[in-house]
Amino acid sequence: MIGEALGPELAPGDVIALGGELGAGKTVWVQGLAAGLGVSATVTSPTFTLAHEYRGRHRLLHVDVYRLESFGELVDLGFEEWLESDAIMVIEWGDAIRPLLPDRRLEVDIRLGDRLEERSLSFRPGGREWVAKLSRMSRTAKELLAPPDAPPPG
Repeated sequence: MIGEALGPELAPGDVIALGGELGAGKTVWVQGLAAGLGVSATVTSPTFTLAHEYRGRHRLLHVDVYRLESFGELVDLGFEEWLESDAIMVIEWGDAIRPLLPDRRLEVDIRLGDRLEERSLSFRPGGREWVAKLSRMSRTAKELLAPPDAPPPG
């Protein structure tokens, strides 16, 4: 739901780095974000293929760097070109390649909660633009999570 609320705020060239524990739900978060971008295809983890590309209102490039052993591998695969493309890029395990990421990015950390379905998310916006997008996302998420008969959030 939170990823889906952020989808409408995204624009070509945006970069989101996902971090957190194994099994915390990074791919599930990307599935929500893809839904918010109008992607109709099934979104799956690119752990073994490195990257999946999807089409919605904007092109979405879903990257997973978990299995890479060096920055050089990523650069050799064309990472710099991906950053310069018109895609929205979401990178699972993005904290592992932080030195390669642009300053203007959003970092999202997903942690397991105490209960099975509970998650804790923290956001680190890189730049004023991301602060504004997160503020709008928060309003959208409140609307999506509100009971059907609740008044609109103020």
